[in-house]
Amino acid sequence: MSASALALTGLAKTFGGLKAVDRVSFTVPVGGLIALIGPNGAGKTTLFNLITNLIPPDDGAVHLHGEALSGLSPSAIARRGLLRTFQTARVFPGLTALENVMAGAHRLVRAPALGQMLWLPAARREEAAIQARAEALLDLVGLSAFRDTAATSLPIGAQKLVELGRALMARPNLLLLDEPAAGLNDVETAELGALLRAVRDSGVTIMVVEHNMSLVMDIADQVVVLDLGVLIAQGRPAEIQADPRVIEAYLGVETAA
Repeated sequence: MSASALALTGLAKTFGGLKAVDRVSFTVPVGGLIALIGPNGAGKTTLFNLITNLIPPDDGAVHLHGEALSGLSPSAIARRGLLRTFQTARVFPGLTALENVMAGAHRLVRAPALGQMLWLPAARREEAAIQARAEALLDLVGLSAFRDTAATSLPIGAQKLVELGRALMARPNLLLLDEPAAGLNDVETAELGALLRAVRDSGVTIMVVEHNMSLVMDIADQVVVLDLGVLIAQGRPAEIQADPRVIEAYLGVETAA
């Protein structure tokens, strides 16, 4: 178990008799970039919610670097280095793009509350370091020009990039990204792909839910496919493209006249 960054075993969740996730098991290797794909309603976002314990599973287990996450709060899981973004961009209203990214450092702040209140030298130095890193991350995602812009006034694609910068600010060791390319044009999507590969190469394990198949096939080491809550295929991108079960899930089968 410890050889994997993330291990899911028999994970299951039912809503009102509907099996949203049906005993899903797979592992995410340390340093991997894994894509989770499937038609709409396949259970991909629900699976992310189960992994991060936003909703509790009915059955099964999740292990992060060998540690069971059962019973831990989402914030406790985040403190262990498992960070996520959401399908719908979630930026803090009333904060600029820079301030939103800086907020991601909350789990890393070391200055005591009293030192921050009195604005002691150690607190000032830490704040300056946080701001410098946030500015570098905004530059990395291509939003330096909007550092002082209210995050809620940015286009949805830019808000998704702010959210990505905020997640990276928290220094994750495992990052779950839910449709990070939503709202991006082709050029921006290509730039996102290069960024995700660079983040992976820096030592961060990534699992991404994405509908842009061109992006998935370009960046993923392995692809996991869900359909109606069931894991139907797992393998390298080329294998998944040729898998008849995956083709059927996406395109259906022709019915004989």
